[in-house]
Amino acid sequence: MMFGPLLLGATLLATSPEANPNVVVVLVDDLGWQDTSVPFHDERTPFNDRYHTPNMERLAREGALFTDGYASAPVCTPTRASLLTGRSPARNRITYWTFDRNTDTTRRNPSLEAPAWNLNGVQPGVPLLPELLRSKGYRTIHAGKAHWGAHDTAGADPQALGFDVNIAGHASGAPGSYLGTHRFMNGKSASDFSRSSKWDVPGLERYHDREIYLTEALQERAVEEIDRACSDEVPFFLHFAPYAVHTPIMANVRHLERYEGLDRKEAAYATMIESVDVALGAILEALDRNGVAEETVVVFTSDNGGLSAHGRGGVAHRHNAPLRSGKGSAYEGGVRVPWIIRWPGVAESGGRHDAVVVTQDLFPTILSAASIDPPRDHVIDGRDIRPVLEGATPDRTVLFHQPHTWGASGPGIEPFSAVRSGPLKLIFFHGDRRFELYDLESDPGETMELSRRNPQELRRMRDLMHQELISQQAQLSIDRSSGLPVVLPAIIRSDTHPGDDT
Repeated sequence: MMFGPLLLGATLLATSPEANPNVVVVLVDDLGWQDTSVPFHDERTPFNDRYHTPNMERLAREGALFTDGYASAPVCTPTRASLLTGRSPARNRITYWTFDRNTDTTRRNPSLEAPAWNLNGVQPGVPLLPELLRSKGYRTIHAGKAHWGAHDTAGADPQALGFDVNIAGHASGAPGSYLGTHRFMNGKSASDFSRSSKWDVPGLERYHDREIYLTEALQERAVEEIDRACSDEVPFFLHFAPYAVHTPIMANVRHLERYEGLDRKEAAYATMIESVDVALGAILEALDRNGVAEETVVVFTSDNGGLSAHGRGGVAHRHNAPLRSGKGSAYEGGVRVPWIIRWPGVAESGGRHDAVVVTQDLFPTILSAASIDPPRDHVIDGRDIRPVLEGATPDRTVLFHQPHTWGASGPGIEPFSAVRSGPLKLIFFHGDRRFELYDLESDPGETMELSRRNPQELRRMRDLMHQELISQQAQLSIDRSSGLPVVLPAIIRSDTHPGDDT
């Protein structure tokens, strides 16, 4: 069975009124594949031993993890948009992070320009996951980072996108500060608090001037909303999106003692991870306390690979090892992320799957769990992963597409398109029109480039990429010299890639 885009035709319909499990999605920001004590690799690593995440371990014991789980993109907004729409970044044309209305955040590239992408991100008017759940009677709750739509657009407000409750979400993708004593603002002293910034976290005034960490404040508010929904006896969808572990890297002093032996910056980063884990534990405890754990689907994942190019201690581009590179990159460190699902009665406790899953899969999976058919004529690139949890091993192809230059430099951090099909991954770098081919089953670190050794596979994967780019209406980078989109080179023979045929 091939996994490709689906056109699911049916009017919105609740097919089973009894099937309305609660759903919790914990979407961490910039959490890397190795940023947890849960080993997603086939062996434990020093990073797994570095971090203290007992609640992630609990969730993995009680649910199933995916070793080959992906974010939709190597930066945040495209992935977050894919969760809400079920569509790939390429199809959404939300292929980079948003900020101000009608403003391109792409860094200048000497030879390429970004295409005319959707600068304003997600906006009302298309079917969105929280709206569809709300139509079934769910209370929809957002807590933390939103970053779906640009400032001064409707999409900046999660309540315009189907959420009944918005806790601290707006158009910016990072906080001014993680500290309540800073009022979660850029200003670090009382004299600065009169000057507002677009990075200031809104709606948390009750925590201002208190010794509290941002993740803790969001945790407290999210638990309150779980308790309220359970008291009101309504099913709920909680999208818990801590701004952590995004920059600014700031220590939560409650946890700092545990990491005394680490580089100062890395110790602070470790406390941010532990703070997320504590918040996950509080959410799980709230489900237990309210007696709804067995009727709640819990998903834990990240919006892109772990930061490694800058802002960290230690050696750059190595924080996701054995994966190559990190956030912003076409390589696995940029897109492969932690994935855990606890789904009572569906996911086997302690299960471990190597099937490829990606953020846009959550849209059809959650709708299926709630017995909701997607609306007519809404094209979906994601696939319901319940069959995988129940033992199926379907074939699939996933397209990753970022025709933008990110703000840092490093391996694979350049405009690209990539496809993964089975164990193989082909990357097309737009700048110099080169292909790189890897076998991720034997070489997850992408250390051995195979295109010259395997011309037939290169040709097959190139043709598959071509099909996916066309199918998903992907916009390729613009060549500055010609003003035209770049094209995929034709594969003429094993040692050359001249010409084009697209």
